[in-house]
Amino acid sequence: MSNTTNGWINGFLGMLIFSGSLPATRVAVTDFDPVFLTIARASIAGLIGLLLLVIFRVPKPVRSDAWPFIIVAFGVVVGFPLMTALALQHITAAHSVVYIAILPMVTALFGVLRAGERPRLAFWGFSLLGSALVAGFALRSGTDANLTGDLLMLGAVAVCGLGYAEGAVLSRHYGGWQVICWALVITLPIMLIFAVLLKPVSFENIAGASWLGLVYVSLFSMLIGFVFWYRGLAMGGIAAVGQLQLLQPFFGLLLAAMILGESVSTAMLITSLLVVFCVFGARQTASR
Repeated sequence: MSNTTNGWINGFLGMLIFSGSLPATRVAVTDFDPVFLTIARASIAGLIGLLLLVIFRVPKPVRSDAWPFIIVAFGVVVGFPLMTALALQHITAAHSVVYIAILPMVTALFGVLRAGERPRLAFWGFSLLGSALVAGFALRSGTDANLTGDLLMLGAVAVCGLGYAEGAVLSRHYGGWQVICWALVITLPIMLIFAVLLKPVSFENIAGASWLGLVYVSLFSMLIGFVFWYRGLAMGGIAAVGQLQLLQPFFGLLLAAMILGESVSTAMLITSLLVVFCVFGARQTASR
C-alpha cells in the first residue's frame, strides 16, 4: 500500500473521530459544566500526551517555536472545546455541526495569511458566499437558532482554523502527534490546577452517558483523532487529505440524529451541501 493511500486512510479515520466531537460534547454538557468539561478533557489528554513524549524521548521544541505552539494550544486545546461546549448549551449538535462545514475554508484563510499566498478573486467569492449561506441558515432555522450559540460556534471555528494552520506548519518539522502532545503539555499545569478548583462538589449525579462523552472528547477528540489526522496530512499531503474535512458535517449530522435523536431538516442538509461546495471552491482557488 502506497504512502498516499495510507495517508487517505489515516485522514479519513481522523475525520470520522472528529465528527463525533460535537455530539459527544452535547451529551457531556448535560451533567458537566462547560468550563470544567474543557479543562477536564485537556487535563486527561495532556497527561497522556506527556506520558507519550517521555516514553518516546521526544526532544523539546526550539524556543523560537514557542509562540506557534501557544497558538495551537489556544486554538485546539482551549478555544474550540470551550466555545463549542458553551455553544451547545444554546443550540443542538445538529445545528452546530453545520458550522464545521466552513472550517476548511477558515483553515485555508489562515494558511493563506501564514504562508503569504496571493488568493484568486474567485476565492473571496466562494468565501463570502459560504459565510452568507451559514448566516442565512442561522436566521431562518427557527427555534434551533440562537444568537449566543451561533456567535460562539463562529468563534470556535475561527480559533480552530488558526490552530490547524499553525499546527500544519509545525508538523513539517516536528511530526503531527508530537505537535498536539506539546500543545497539550503547554496548557497542562494550568488545566490541572483549575480542574481541581472547578470540579463538581459531587460526581454521584453524573450519568453514565455524560462520562462516556467526557471520555470520548478527552481521548479521541483531543488526542487520538489528531494522531490519525496529522499522520494522514503528512503522508498524503495537507492540501489533498485536508479535503476529507468537508465530509465531517455530514457524518456529524448523521451521528447527531442516531445518538441524540435530533432532527435533521431538509434545509439543514441543503445548506450543508451548498457550504461544502463553497468551501471546496475556495480551497481550489486559494493560491495562484
